[in-house]
Amino acid sequence: MKKNFMFPLIVLAVTFALTACKKGDRHDSKITGTLYMQTNGIKNEIIQYARMNDGNLAEVQRIATGGAGSGTYKPIYDEPNQPNAFEGVKSIILTADNKWLFTTNGGNNSVSSFKVADNGSLTLIDVQPTGQPVSGKSGTAKSLAYAENTHTLYVCHAFGPDHIHMFSVNNGMLTQKPGSYTANIGEKHRVTTEIVLTPDNKFLMVNNLFDQRPGKNPDGTPIVVVANMVDKDGLVVFPVNADGSLGTATFQDAGGAAGFDLAFLHGSNNTFINSYAASGGIAMCTIDALGKVTCSPVVMINQQIGMPSELCWIQISPDNRHVYTTEFGYSYVSTFKIDNGSISVQQDPAAEAVPGDGTFKALDKVVSSGPNDSWLSPDGKYFYQIYPNASKLIAYRVNGESGKLNKIDTKAIPYTSPQGLAGFDYVINK
Repeated sequence: MKKNFMFPLIVLAVTFALTACKKGDRHDSKITGTLYMQTNGIKNEIIQYARMNDGNLAEVQRIATGGAGSGTYKPIYDEPNQPNAFEGVKSIILTADNKWLFTTNGGNNSVSSFKVADNGSLTLIDVQPTGQPVSGKSGTAKSLAYAENTHTLYVCHAFGPDHIHMFSVNNGMLTQKPGSYTANIGEKHRVTTEIVLTPDNKFLMVNNLFDQRPGKNPDGTPIVVVANMVDKDGLVVFPVNADGSLGTATFQDAGGAAGFDLAFLHGSNNTFINSYAASGGIAMCTIDALGKVTCSPVVMINQQIGMPSELCWIQISPDNRHVYTTEFGYSYVSTFKIDNGSISVQQDPAAEAVPGDGTFKALDKVVSSGPNDSWLSPDGKYFYQIYPNASKLIAYRVNGESGKLNKIDTKAIPYTSPQGLAGFDYVINK
């Protein structure tokens, strides 16, 4: 009853805000925008939050995706009751006009499309299998990219051999395109982390975490072969053809070990930041007109707590002056500063570590709350971070000068499984 009553009030508030804006009212509406997160539950759902002008959140609705998440099972390590560390890099994305939302359903390897109303509410339009069969207890559909010019949706799976499949999108309806693509090379059976299109849609890049699927030692600890640790071929670059299909891949130096999340500087078609789960830092990279990537040396955080830090998810401030990085192994967020193309650590950590329930240890054998996906508001003032093993989504106010994050709100979320954050600002959207 509470949700059903609350949603119309939020719609009314947004409508009032837009009307007031047209009339020149200088008073800010209480509601600024919308944030989405997927539960990744066995019955997967998208949770919509109203984002207030003070950065706080209010849950609006939960809407089923029509697909299955992996729940509390971690496919990569074949482990139950673990935060899904590597199934949530861009698992929810919005189109540039914020009119369509796409999400993965990792449990059954499917993709869902939603129509987004001006107030952020969602209407499920279509659900389609990715074309990758599920083997074992769960699939691994994890990362999405959308090309506006060809209306092509790309979906990447952690496991291959056919890591990447494609869909054409027509008013939210998904039609699978022929063909699939691999991130494997030689005898390497890779575990990918994400796919990213260059802003000009000329290249699709794939970060790789491991060169082989993890095994287990007799004591149950994982055996991992880190990508780009020895062979400098961890970043896969595909040229994108005029019809959205992919050309012949090149295998290049990712810049560091276990490339995880890359993001382009705002307004740039060729300069991006890449993060490294094993190297424990970030680098600034460029991609030229021929698709060749060059990276600066990795700038690392303090890793005395234990290695690897599993520095994974990143967000870049709108003015390209700060990078916010999520340390999965350490349960906190750090900040880096960009000054004249040079990167330096600004705050490490930028906020207090958030403890989990004590049941989970990361690869560094440190007890962790397993923080994964994050999101930065379009104005750069508020940062949002998922802590699955703590069952928390935390909102922070950003101090841009110092790089510090001040906690302002906490929302209870499902245990261990949630992943993926995406959102938009109503005023910027209009």
